[in-house]
Amino acid sequence: MAISVLDVRDPFAPSSVRGPRLPALSLVPAPPTASSTVAPRRLPLTVLAAGAIGILEAVGLMATALTGVDGVLNSPLRPEGWMIVLGLLVLAGWIVLCAGTGAALIDGAGRTLLVTLAYAEIALIALLAILGATTALFAALPATLPLPLLVLLALAVPIGKLLLVGAPSAVAWVAGGPRPRERRRDPVTAHRMVATVTLGIIGLALGAVAVLSPVQAGDAGLGGTASSAVFHG
Repeated sequence: MAISVLDVRDPFAPSSVRGPRLPALSLVPAPPTASSTVAPRRLPLTVLAAGAIGILEAVGLMATALTGVDGVLNSPLRPEGWMIVLGLLVLAGWIVLCAGTGAALIDGAGRTLLVTLAYAEIALIALLAILGATTALFAALPATLPLPLLVLLALAVPIGKLLLVGAPSAVAWVAGGPRPRERRRDPVTAHRMVATVTLGIIGLALGAVAVLSPVQAGDAGLGGTASSAVFHG
């Protein structure tokens, strides 16, 4: 015999009539859910300065190579061809390493290669200083500063990078790993019509320049458009 109406309802009532089941109460608070968006990390000043020094060093080496290659080729003490090729390859690798290590440090990918490169630069400067002090290898260079001052100025770059990259903020930045990349939609796919129209305009402009622009008259006395010059050539 049922004590109350509530005791009789469950066995005979269909499942569709039953009321909704309330969630169980708990005295333990639920853990906070992690947010899907991560706040971007702030780039430390030491990392920015060390990376900028590496990139500016690469630009300086490139400018020095472009301005000094003519003097090396036109010098009476011109080295052999294989020595020139080897020197250009070493210089190109040095430029790429300077810029690449600076960019990798800013991105948070690592600092080991930058530290290794800085120590190699210190060793190279020390070797060149010894050669300059014991031999007449750099006697023909138009240097207005004494050799010790030049060595100190050259050592300031790698030592500055080592001091900056060894700062606690730089170490913590690299330990945090590379910065997360935000996925963006391909602009060509998003604006396919604009890209197609732009490509067509560029093609028409280049074709018009090739057909209508005059060509300087050569020894054969050919004057006119580029198409006529190509036809007669």
